Amino acid sequence: MSWLEIIVLALIQGLTEFLPVSSSAHLILPSQVLGWADQGLAFDVAVHIGTLLAVVLYFRQDIISLTQAWCRQVAGKGASEESRLAWAVVIGTVPAVVFGLAFADFIEEDLRSVLVIAVTTIVFGVLLGFADKARGTRTISQLTLKDAVLVGLAQAIALVPGVSRSGITMTAALFLGLDRIAAARFSFLLSIPLILAAGSHQMLELANSGDHVAWLQILVGAAVSFISALACIHLFLKLLQQIGFMPFVWYRMVLGLGLLYLVFLY
Repeated sequence: MSWLEIIVLALIQGLTEFLPVSSSAHLILPSQVLGWADQGLAFDVAVHIGTLLAVVLYFRQDIISLTQAWCRQVAGKGASEESRLAWAVVIGTVPAVVFGLAFADFIEEDLRSVLVIAVTTIVFGVLLGFADKARGTRTISQLTLKDAVLVGLAQAIALVPGVSRSGITMTAALFLGLDRIAAARFSFLLSIPLILAAGSHQMLELANSGDHVAWLQILVGAAVSFISALACIHLFLKLLQQIGFMPFVWYRMVLGLGLLYLVFLY
């Protein structure tokens, strides 16, 4: 890839991984509109590592406290609000892992089309809009394990391209009565084990492929995705209460219609 492609694709990954707008919908645009080649497995690994480091760094205090609380409960020293949230993250991750193992090949072969991405971008954008209107006032401390199961099941749907993992988890959390910040924070925490699992799987594939790795390009891609993802998380959480989710809903409508134009008229 050229340096322009590396920087643009890494920015796209970093900025869209955690926003409710679907990173897969955005990553397909350069190839469809500009004719860019597929970025390759090594680059996918790099940008996943970059986004993982960003979310781990931003939520480092939460991760430490949740891990300590979970370990104390496992050791028989009593449950707490933080240990319950830790269990919620674990439980919410399971459905996506199970669905991923069961349907990954089918999704990769049959659902990675511009038409599918266009339709899911629009449909799940509309759902996000309704969810924002239906949101409640529950905080993340009031999240139950039943909520975690339901959000986890919703997250499994995000394996379909265009749905948006962050978008569908925030949508489910809002429908369950969580407020905007609680929905976003739980979505971000849920992303950590999944990005780690996806990155680890890709690293194993890369190691077994024997492909040549352009290390300088990989490092630059990881750095750009890290910086853009970190900035995106910070600004999103800072502005969410003021702007709500509707700007992202309208953006998804425009993006989905643009993709439909590519399918039928371009």
